Amino acid sequence: MDVTEQKYFSTIDFVLFVLLLVASMAIGLYYALSGRQQRTTREFLLADQSMKCLPLSLSLMATFQSAVAIVGTPAEVFTNGTQYWFIGCSYILGLLIPAHIFIPVFYRLHLTSAYQYLELRFCKAVRICGTITFIFQMIIYMGVGIYTPALALNAVLCPPILPLVTGFHLWGAVLATGLVCTIYTALGGLKAVIWTDVFQTVVMFAGQLAVIIVGVQQAGGLSHIWRKVIEGNRISGIEIILFKHFPYVMGSLTVSVCSESLNPDPTVRHTFWTLALGGVFLMLSLYGVNQTQVQRYLSSRTEKEAVMSCYMVFPCLQIALGLSCVMGLVMFACYSDNSPLDNQYITSKDQMVLYFIMDMLQDFSGLPGLFVACLFSASLSTISSAFSSLATVTMEDLIKPHYPSMVETRATLLSKILTFAYGLVCLVMAYVIHLMNGSVLQAALSIFGMVGGPLLGVFCLGIFFPLANSTGAVTGLVAGLVLAFWVGIGGFVTQIPSITTVRPNNCTDMAATENAIMATVTTALAPITDEPSKPVGLYALYSLSYMWYSALNSSVVILIGLIVSLITGPMKQGELVAGTVYPLMDKAQDLMQKLLRPKSCVGSREQRQIGTCQEQTNGPVRTERNTAKEEERKTFQPLSHVAYLEQETSV
Repeated sequence: MDVTEQKYFSTIDFVLFVLLLVASMAIGLYYALSGRQQRTTREFLLADQSMKCLPLSLSLMATFQSAVAIVGTPAEVFTNGTQYWFIGCSYILGLLIPAHIFIPVFYRLHLTSAYQYLELRFCKAVRICGTITFIFQMIIYMGVGIYTPALALNAVLCPPILPLVTGFHLWGAVLATGLVCTIYTALGGLKAVIWTDVFQTVVMFAGQLAVIIVGVQQAGGLSHIWRKVIEGNRISGIEIILFKHFPYVMGSLTVSVCSESLNPDPTVRHTFWTLALGGVFLMLSLYGVNQTQVQRYLSSRTEKEAVMSCYMVFPCLQIALGLSCVMGLVMFACYSDNSPLDNQYITSKDQMVLYFIMDMLQDFSGLPGLFVACLFSASLSTISSAFSSLATVTMEDLIKPHYPSMVETRATLLSKILTFAYGLVCLVMAYVIHLMNGSVLQAALSIFGMVGGPLLGVFCLGIFFPLANSTGAVTGLVAGLVLAFWVGIGGFVTQIPSITTVRPNNCTDMAATENAIMATVTTALAPITDEPSKPVGLYALYSLSYMWYSALNSSVVILIGLIVSLITGPMKQGELVAGTVYPLMDKAQDLMQKLLRPKSCVGSREQRQIGTCQEQTNGPVRTERNTAKEEERKTFQPLSHVAYLEQETSV
């Protein structure tokens, strides 16, 4: 695109963008005016527990498929190749563990806020600490999430629609996104948020797919794109040369895994291990204990549908990640010899996607508008989820415990007022970020990622370790937060003087970029030299890959929490509230017994003697153990519990 010839949105592009905002608003108004009109907190905050697994799964995916990921992941692939795709491997354990452990615990306790669990398991102080930490995390994220797409859009689009609004495009986009989110979330409640997420997910996929199809055509076809990305070493981690049946591309087929991709060094930003293993802890902090996701699980009609929605997130995330990677490869094929970054047409790689849209696809009227609608759909879904979760935890954790006799109508009205209030806070936070420089913006994104690890650690401490007490939980959470900010800020400060360069070979130390399911990463590039020296001492800790932050911080919380609990006196079995501890050891023993049971009676003459053989083998001790396990199973698995909300509000 000629820098002297700035291209603007057409009328159709603006119509598509406005239609997105109008449709989102209409969904919120529909659920505000229809049915029971969100008159109770159960209807407003939990969608009356009437949601099915399909809309839930799309909403779960859209919540952390932020605008930062929509523009950041293709830019990462354009700059450094497809090695970032390895994070898709972390989705397996990152979703299986929440489906089979966290969801049953939270759902059967009949919670509204995830942090009610911390009071049931530990004490009120732990609950308040967790709630305040979450509020701090989400307020930062709201400002970043709403301002980043508007800033990226402003950098490449200057649409003089009318003389009066020229120069208003940046804050016009911020205000439009923030106000629309606030209105439909406050009026329609969680049900409106979930169904707008479904609509916005469809728009996201449609926008990305349309850009890829047209981009492939503009780039000269699939064979041309494949040749370009192979020549540019953008298939990271794997070196591929095609079969000799395709001599017009390259010679014969060989596949070899790049040694750098399997480098176990935790200071290397992106390797298979940092993305596939470190990403598991990041996924658990997002899809296991984050209030925005837990609130959706609890809005399901049944526990089974909540588990199924978690399963269905996996293909949705893989599709989103795949589309982003393909888009990045298409952009590289189009600009491999004439990079806008090298020519300084743009100042940041995060502007690459929108530059590509306005440059290569400008002649396709409506396509830029569709993609910008896709971009802001990601922002709307993320911000509305933040509003809903913040209103929930504020109401349930900070207000209701002090006013247990508050009537439902007043509680619901107060929840709506809180949603409006957080909407205003979001706009203020966006303005604060606007006053900061780019480096501080990266620090804000890093803070969001650092806070999730300690929260994951305190939940795991309570769910998996019966001996953990309240003192250990508070001490562990504080220690985890201190370490998180120490390592994160220390790493940020030490990287400020770094010179950002990019190697042509992608099997190298790569830049840290935005996460494809959640914008919880920093875009700061690690220093790269021809012969990089291995950091030592504190610099080794500061150089830790951001993908290991959640793993490190959660492990510290658990370790410190257990040590302090043992010193101050472990919690006794009779002090535990039924259902707050997952019987992990009993589950493991049951699994081992099922695997070993057929072998214990090998040689028996009749199948009906198997039970007798087992009884004779294990004796009365096994019978007693089975009785104990059955009692534990009954305390953990009741599906018709009395809601513990009544218990905790009386504390």
